[in-house]
Amino acid sequence: MAISSLPVSRAPASKTSQLIPVQRRGLLLDFLRQRGAASVNDIADAIGASLATVRRDLEQLEGEGYLSRTRGGALVQETSATTFEPDSEIAAEVARAEKTAIGRAAVATLAPGDSVIFDSGSTVYMAALAAADAGLPLTAVTNDLRIGLSLSKAAQLHLIVLGGMVRRGSPTMIGDPARALLGDLRADVAFIGTHAISEGVLSDTSMEIASMKRAMIAAARRVVLLVDSTKFRPAAFFKICDLSMVHEVFTDSGARAEHLEFLRERGVRTTVVDVGSPRAA
Repeated sequence: MAISSLPVSRAPASKTSQLIPVQRRGLLLDFLRQRGAASVNDIADAIGASLATVRRDLEQLEGEGYLSRTRGGALVQETSATTFEPDSEIAAEVARAEKTAIGRAAVATLAPGDSVIFDSGSTVYMAALAAADAGLPLTAVTNDLRIGLSLSKAAQLHLIVLGGMVRRGSPTMIGDPARALLGDLRADVAFIGTHAISEGVLSDTSMEIASMKRAMIAAARRVVLLVDSTKFRPAAFFKICDLSMVHEVFTDSGARAEHLEFLRERGVRTTVVDVGSPRAA
């Protein structure tokens, strides 16, 4: 197992007031994820919001199934619903530092001239940002409009955005046109995300998303799974594929030992990034 240490800084709490509510709620959930539970006062101090704002956010998030309220605070709610899907902008803020480090580490394995499929999702989005900054000449393929917009600003990249229908509530494109084009591709690498990895199976809440990921996996010679440690959880509703279809996994040091051991026993090359440590010499 390779260990990579990469520094990542979080956005200052003073910038919270500039965020739209859904982003602020993502920061709130990320703080709770790290603490397990916290008081309203602690949350307000951590994200730079007023007590009244935090209470409204907690009420909203509890109603949507993200957390449970306690007397004077809240704790993370681990939902058992296999179709529960977080808002994409909220998901982008949860484990953001870990996702950034994973994305950078994965992009560091690319070579000039590689063709790379970028799946939709917040961790793969961080890899796309790292690829745009890296200066490598790549051919990039994606079904994510936000990733496509970010990659379009990098002059060294040749970009292909898959067609199809935009999935409601997300920047992801789905449907037959995208799958048909993927069927004609033979990419060097696919950076894939998943809603959950459990007992050797990758899964998602959506049939359409699971189908698109399978097409991306089939179109690539090397499949790289980018998952922060929160994705090691009970399976979602639709199976994507078995872990045997994955060549390499990038995750963070929050992953439990038994999950990493499971990957090792199945011969999956695994890189663990340590967000809290300084850059390795």
